[in-house]
Amino acid sequence: MRRGGPVASVNLSILYEDNHILVAVKPPGLLSQADRTGDVDMLTLLREYIGEKYHKPGAVYLGLVHRLDRPVGGVMVFARTSKAASRLSAQVREGAMEKNYRAVVCGRPPVGQITHDLIKDSRTNTTQAVPPGTPGARSASLVCHALTERAGMTLCDIKLETGRSHQIWAQMAAAGCPLWGDQRYNPQARPGQWVALWACELSFSHPVLRERMRFEAPLPVGEPWDLFTEV
Repeated sequence: MRRGGPVASVNLSILYEDNHILVAVKPPGLLSQADRTGDVDMLTLLREYIGEKYHKPGAVYLGLVHRLDRPVGGVMVFARTSKAASRLSAQVREGAMEKNYRAVVCGRPPVGQITHDLIKDSRTNTTQAVPPGTPGARSASLVCHALTERAGMTLCDIKLETGRSHQIWAQMAAAGCPLWGDQRYNPQARPGQWVALWACELSFSHPVLRERMRFEAPLPVGEPWDLFTEV
């Protein structure tokens, strides 16, 4: 049985759908897919949506080809066929699916390309920057642009060049400007805050039509995003 919580009633924001893909906006706090908690998740909600809209009896196929961490919201693409899932997953592996984020960080971040060696501790589910050459570490790179500053915080545009676990969280913390509300890597974060990280843009080639597609999700409402709504 799925449990509810703060996102028990979710108004789905569907950006695009056809016979092959579905693009939607995941709210912060919602799981991308079901886990052992039994909490409501995006994949299940979208399967229910498809089943109801198209009167499909039984199990509905919908493939998850990439994820957003539970506290992170923003645009996601799902596959409605196994062929679409295979082709979209290949784009993820090959770096052909481009992901852009908006983030609010504490302080003033470095701009341009930021590179660290990262290592994940599976026991604590955290990722840390480590000295080059550390056994088990993997190189991580992103590009950060500062958009505007308010009240000691900076709204940033971040583009991933690699896809490491908790990469943006760990790299911004290692750069001395942790994400606002980050419960793992920002000791100043207060309990109950959602991390200020938003998947604002997603670009990929349609798995069947082969056309390049680009989707955007507007910034959410609430703290600390309201400080930057005019940007």
